Amino acid sequence: MITLLDSQQLYFPDVEQAHESGILAVGGDLSAERLILAYQSGIFPWFEDGEPITWWAPNPRMVLFFEELRISKSMRNILNRKQFEITFNTDFRAVITQCQKVKRTGQHGTWITDDMLNAYCELHHTGFAKSVEVWQNNKLVGGLYGIDLEHIFCGESMFSIVPNASKLAFIFLCKQLQKQQYKLLDCQVYNDHLASLGAREINREDFMQFLNLSF
Repeated sequence: MITLLDSQQLYFPDVEQAHESGILAVGGDLSAERLILAYQSGIFPWFEDGEPITWWAPNPRMVLFFEELRISKSMRNILNRKQFEITFNTDFRAVITQCQKVKRTGQHGTWITDDMLNAYCELHHTGFAKSVEVWQNNKLVGGLYGIDLEHIFCGESMFSIVPNASKLAFIFLCKQLQKQQYKLLDCQVYNDHLASLGAREINREDFMQFLNLSF
């Protein structure tokens, strides 16, 4: 059952009510309060420009447990060469803007609309949205951003201008989160690229158990 949200009421239905496609609800707004409630409830927005706001709670859920992170020999060599500088949460707007520009296979537009970009920048100001930046010769060449729930990090999008830059950001983030004893990195839905880095699908119920332990 897909719920139609009222923008005047701040709530979400239980994730178990999601349609088999993973869609839980449509409508509402992109206020910081609603976005924070969504992520804390195991829900995230995903829609293209011109479409209604669509909220997802897929089953299964793609996640990465940090001890299962795969770093290829070639990536280890890149890391050892230290040709890139990696920073954390220093230029969020630049990262999400670059992610907005990335052309995605099968997408006619971008899911990072201008409203979405501004909403996540507001979340950044509140401390919930954070970024990783990869620099080469003082130029931003890769990065990622997501929502930090303190024990789970919900990855949203990443980009590369040069080969492997987004992988460097991903590996850096995973290592930092592992040191801080985060439970997992939420990758939301399956894709081959994330699977090659060690992410895998788990049942939504299991994901919610990890999530609920955080609050």
